[in-house]
Amino acid sequence: MTCRGKGAARTGRRLRCVADETNKRALPATSWAVLGLLSFGEELSGYDLKKWSDWSLRFFYWSPSFSQIYSELKRLEKAGYASSRMVAQDTGTRDKRVYRITDEGMAAVREWAREAPVDPPVLKHGPMLRLWLGHLLEPEQMREVLVRHQEFAEQMRRRAVADVEVAKDEAAWAYPTLTLKWAERYYASERDLAAKMLEDINELGGPGEPGRPGEPGKLP
Repeated sequence: MTCRGKGAARTGRRLRCVADETNKRALPATSWAVLGLLSFGEELSGYDLKKWSDWSLRFFYWSPSFSQIYSELKRLEKAGYASSRMVAQDTGTRDKRVYRITDEGMAAVREWAREAPVDPPVLKHGPMLRLWLGHLLEPEQMREVLVRHQEFAEQMRRRAVADVEVAKDEAAWAYPTLTLKWAERYYASERDLAAKMLEDINELGGPGEPGRPGEPGKLP
């Protein structure tokens, strides 16, 4: 789109151009994550993007559904940051649509990665929320929550270790591999923190139950 013209027509086009640029800059972080997957230069289908995001993004940011991926791809195409084409498959198999980042998309995601403010992480921690409400649970229930969290964290740590082994020899994935190492260390710390909290729970309230609020509705 061009913003050139005369008089009112030029003003209208300029306003539309400004609106388009503003909308592009206002893409949600999930759009930038999908565009980031395309920025490695591969032509990928929605299935490929789901597989790649499950391999890397799920450890620290987002584990999208197929519907979310396709929704983001439509948004990126509309912004001019991605293009797609149909690829013929073997006989009896439905053709598939594959996506590639555009030059404009590469410039945009590079600018976003370099210049956009880095949002602080938002902690939405189910086990911690349950611990906060521990006075409503029996002690054994709270311990079970923490034991399950330990097991989950260790499972995720092992998956990150396995994915590092697969990716470490791929030069193009050097930084995603470092992110997987971060994930490995993060989940190890979550596992160890859960163990420490189990120890703390055992020390609460002496040999009986952990302490309960003394007065209903009174916050510490």
